[in-house]
Amino acid sequence: MAVAAGSVGLGNFLRFPGQVAQFGGGAFMIAYFVSFIIIGLPIGWAEWTIGRHGGRRGFFACPGIFSTIWKNRLAKYFGVIGTVVAIGIFSYYIYVQAWCLGYAANFLAGKINFTDVDSASAFWANFVGAANNGAVTHWGIDSFGLYVVITFSVNIIIICKGLSKGIEFFTTRAIPTLIFLAIILLIRVLTLGTPVAENPQYNVNNGLGFMWNPTKLFLQTVDPSDNSLISTNQIIGDTELANAERLVQNNPEHYQFKKETVVDQLKKPRLWLAAGGQIFFSLCIGAGVILVYASYMKENDDVVLSNLTSMSANEFCEVGLGGLITIPAAYAFFGAAGVAGQGIFALGFNVLPMVFKEMPMGHLFGFLFFFLLFLASISGTLAMLQAALSFLRETITPGRKRSLGLLTIIAAAAALVICWFTKDLKAMDTVDFWVTNVLMFLMAGFEVILFGWILGIDKALAEANRGAAFPVPRIFRFIIKYVTPLFLLTVFLFWLILDVFGAGGTGIDYHIVDLFGSSTQKPNMVAWMGIGILIGLILLLSIIVSRVKKYNNIHD
Repeated sequence: MAVAAGSVGLGNFLRFPGQVAQFGGGAFMIAYFVSFIIIGLPIGWAEWTIGRHGGRRGFFACPGIFSTIWKNRLAKYFGVIGTVVAIGIFSYYIYVQAWCLGYAANFLAGKINFTDVDSASAFWANFVGAANNGAVTHWGIDSFGLYVVITFSVNIIIICKGLSKGIEFFTTRAIPTLIFLAIILLIRVLTLGTPVAENPQYNVNNGLGFMWNPTKLFLQTVDPSDNSLISTNQIIGDTELANAERLVQNNPEHYQFKKETVVDQLKKPRLWLAAGGQIFFSLCIGAGVILVYASYMKENDDVVLSNLTSMSANEFCEVGLGGLITIPAAYAFFGAAGVAGQGIFALGFNVLPMVFKEMPMGHLFGFLFFFLLFLASISGTLAMLQAALSFLRETITPGRKRSLGLLTIIAAAAALVICWFTKDLKAMDTVDFWVTNVLMFLMAGFEVILFGWILGIDKALAEANRGAAFPVPRIFRFIIKYVTPLFLLTVFLFWLILDVFGAGGTGIDYHIVDLFGSSTQKPNMVAWMGIGILIGLILLLSIIVSRVKKYNNIHD
């Protein structure tokens, strides 16, 4: 339950629907499920097994756990990455967590009555402090400052109560409550039918079609003088198709069809980059959390079924609840144009509030949705705090009170930086990008090599299968040793080619431009500050582990 709760969170109900919308639905779902099979499950089994292995030898933090398998002084430094990831994710997760609580409160107070996307965007930008730094000092009901204090306090209070009375007590109640609320919302969304009478093509069925159909058909408007493209609109459903056919037939010089097959879409490297990134973020692999929780398990506790169960819970919440609530609801009111291409936050905080406004009892359903997000995010931040706490107790002081005090100071300082530098969300965006796209990738890559090659695939699977109700399927022997590392390497190379070097005409990713500038833009100092925080944490924690003598004397 703790691991499931740690992975079930904003990635399920915000990030996943946003990725589906941005990458067009069905083809993304195929890439997503393939990534789940060759990244999610294998690395999950590796983390559960490695964590239990380290815990049996008395180590409950990433540096010590890695050192029990790889008898090399470098192992503990790879373990530092896991703790940096945990602290980094907490630093900005607490910020978004405050948004969710704040939106729930504003829905309950009847203050969210958006009339269009512009008014929704303006409210969100003001609420999160996107215009100026220092917005955390604003404590009104329509500002996030008050909610940051509340959410931070809730996290620290729960973590202070320990594993059984804190995390376990919260997750065993919060996750069932979350699922119950989500099912209520799901039933309401799937019974919307056709809520906008003048647009019968805007309906739930077509919304489901947008999410699941891999082949896409578009109606393009062109300039008859030179046949240049003016606009492109995706066609969903029989009504839209009939209207489009009529336009093309009557005005062939102005309109034309474009078809993208599933093969066409799966050829796009960025689709696979996005799908793989969502698996990393959603399942919390490469974050050190699963390692720490698994280290508390006994020798014959079932890690094979535990991994499958926790990941199944996450997938149910992500695909079966998060995706099926957000995508059809947004489509039923705004059509493909209101869904396709929406960013992660735009879909969740701008489009959905307008959907709730149009529903009967919309304020209640809006409150339930954002309170659901708040509960989901709390379970995620607790997992990050526990991973960091385990590191502090193992490397600096075994005393729980001292470790908790130090953790509170570190967590507060990291969160304050993100919550202070809110202009354009640059600090949060920078830390999120480099943590989830680089550090988590490096951590997961090291883990799969550690499991499949350093420990050895035969010994690793024998260790995983100890006490298991059923063994890891034999096909994963080949997948873990060869396919998963090759897939990770391919994703990394495509990231370098497309985003770092800007090949293929796609341009250099703006996160790289933020650091090194361009012909039209100077390097961004806030972005460099975010990178500095991560590098500083890596150096500081590396110095700490270098002084822990027991890491240098670990014997099998």
